[in-house]
Amino acid sequence: MAKAVQKITLNAGRDIPFNKLVLSQQNVRKTKAGVSIQDLAEDIARRGLLTSLNVRAEVDADGKETGTYRIPAGGRRYRALELLVKQKRLSNTVGVPCIVSKTETPEVEDSLAENVRRLDLHPLDQFRAIMTLREQGVSEEEIAARFFISVATVRQRLRLAAVSPRLLELYANDEMKLEQVMAFSITNDHVRQEQVWDTISRQHSSEPYYIRRLLTDIAIRATDRRAVYVGVEAYEAAGGMVMRDLFDEDNGGWLQDPVLLEQLVVEKLAADAAALKAAEGWKWVEAAFDFPYGHTSGLRRFYGERAEFTEGELAHFDRVKADYEKLDAEYAGATEYSAEAEQRLEELGNELDRLNDRPYVFDPEEVARGGAFVSLGAGGELKIERGFVRPEDEPQIDTDGCDAARADGETGYDVSGSPSLGGVSVIGGPAHNDQAEEEDDDGKLRPLSDRLVEDLTAMRTVALRNALANDLVMAFIAALHIFVLKTFYLYGSDSCLEVTLQSAKFGQTTGLGDTVWAKEIEQRHEAWGQDLPKNPTELWDFLMALDDVSRQALFAHCVSLSINAVVQPWNPRTAAIAHADRLARSIGFDMAEAGWEPTVDSYLGRVTKAHILQAVREAKGEQSAQLIEHLKKQDMAREAARLLEGSGWLPEPLRLIAHDAPVDDAGPAAAAVIDFDIAQTRPRLNSRHD
Repeated sequence: MAKAVQKITLNAGRDIPFNKLVLSQQNVRKTKAGVSIQDLAEDIARRGLLTSLNVRAEVDADGKETGTYRIPAGGRRYRALELLVKQKRLSNTVGVPCIVSKTETPEVEDSLAENVRRLDLHPLDQFRAIMTLREQGVSEEEIAARFFISVATVRQRLRLAAVSPRLLELYANDEMKLEQVMAFSITNDHVRQEQVWDTISRQHSSEPYYIRRLLTDIAIRATDRRAVYVGVEAYEAAGGMVMRDLFDEDNGGWLQDPVLLEQLVVEKLAADAAALKAAEGWKWVEAAFDFPYGHTSGLRRFYGERAEFTEGELAHFDRVKADYEKLDAEYAGATEYSAEAEQRLEELGNELDRLNDRPYVFDPEEVARGGAFVSLGAGGELKIERGFVRPEDEPQIDTDGCDAARADGETGYDVSGSPSLGGVSVIGGPAHNDQAEEEDDDGKLRPLSDRLVEDLTAMRTVALRNALANDLVMAFIAALHIFVLKTFYLYGSDSCLEVTLQSAKFGQTTGLGDTVWAKEIEQRHEAWGQDLPKNPTELWDFLMALDDVSRQALFAHCVSLSINAVVQPWNPRTAAIAHADRLARSIGFDMAEAGWEPTVDSYLGRVTKAHILQAVREAKGEQSAQLIEHLKKQDMAREAARLLEGSGWLPEPLRLIAHDAPVDDAGPAAAAVIDFDIAQTRPRLNSRHD
């Protein structure tokens, strides 16, 4: 005989006066979380109690009900009601909807079951509910106030309306994660969203960052220097659209019209260049988004001088400096940390920096023939390079015959067939004809013959060479003198040392001027240029007055500019490249430690898919290469850049040649393998410029 199924009896519900309710000590919720009691009380006051309290009758020692009921589940609601009673907004005897439990299970189970088995509202359902309220005319601010959530949360949920209904359906069916849906919401283009989803659903990488990258492929970040320079507000005012991500930190979003942005950049640069030319009186000002590295080659550079302090500024400077030094001395002797003293020292230091950072004043005559370059800095700031003179704008200087001859290409004296001593031509045969001079001797003081002058100065030259060879310090200063003349003074760089120093230009390498190495060189060159005398005739005395460390730093700077380790198809320069490799080894340079990374722009986007896979294979192994081998070239390059980040991998031309590789047998490509380490031996400014 079949056993009858026992019917379930549900706990009865009834209204119990508030003053008959007490909290149970078995309630498992001890930690504050979620909506505050104050907010919950306000919600109950607005819409009433939506969920009954779970209670149990309290009994005495004889098992009889006392009329009081304990609350094992619903403690937050009780506290909210209690707050309303204390505020006199609710009667102490008001009936509270309760479910009276008569089960034999412990009270703690009721509390635990109610909280553990509670299921939070699905974000998609929350979105649809908020969307319904918006369609009914409820503002975002009012929705946020009603449900005690932030306005940003409301906007984030409403942003899901930008996602394709097809993708939302996938999310509802648990075929997509919430983070992925949030990533898709940065654009309203449903077609593009579905294209991206179809792409990533067939491959391994479907992370939110990758979705955002694909969706913003043709867009420009608001942090891009072009966007910073123009301003997102000006871009939007011109009709440009900005894609924003409310779910993640997007740093201002993405600008979707690159052509419009480029146009605005060009127009603003032209206006800024014209304003600079009019305000400062330059003969010419060139403006460009970027100038090629070495664009100032062949132009003479001149520098301005700091504007002098006025009497009032000088007095103010002296007072601030005295206050700083006094406070600094007192604080140095203090035994306890003082935030107030630290802040005051910082304020005084900033004021000293502001007073010291006075504008440079240029010679009006030089400005009238010179010009400036205007471009964009890495952070979107206006970059102005002032003080350049074109050769055709140089003033005409009269030169004597000797100087004119040297300008035309003569480099010294030359007597055919004469023997040489250390590179100096020595006059052969009789140095002079004493008989001829005696015949011409009529008692008058005449200039020395050209031959005699030549003989005497040749002797002096050889003797001077010998003396200089025995004075290491002066030999160093003499070489430094000619190097500085060749590096900083385009004209008037005469010296008795026939030493040349060239600096190759790399105008076709995009982005070279924005590298950390180029910027350090530029800053160092600018610092020395400001300190060196404007007249080359004063340079020798300047160098003599320098300390040894400063001279060595300046020497290293000038010599470093002559390095050329570039390999070109028509000029492999095998021996020179091999020497560059030895130099790199000697000073411990390594391009990976220098900060070079194989990015899309620097390498991966400029080679074939086979090269990309080879790079990943060498750095991360065959398995990583297989993960991306099915991708298109552009996507493969991007994924490879992510995989190779921080790996230290270098392409062959940036690696060191193996020690045992014979240079003579190595081809141009092998000989061109160089490796630098800027991190270990990064040039530092000497103490005069620190």
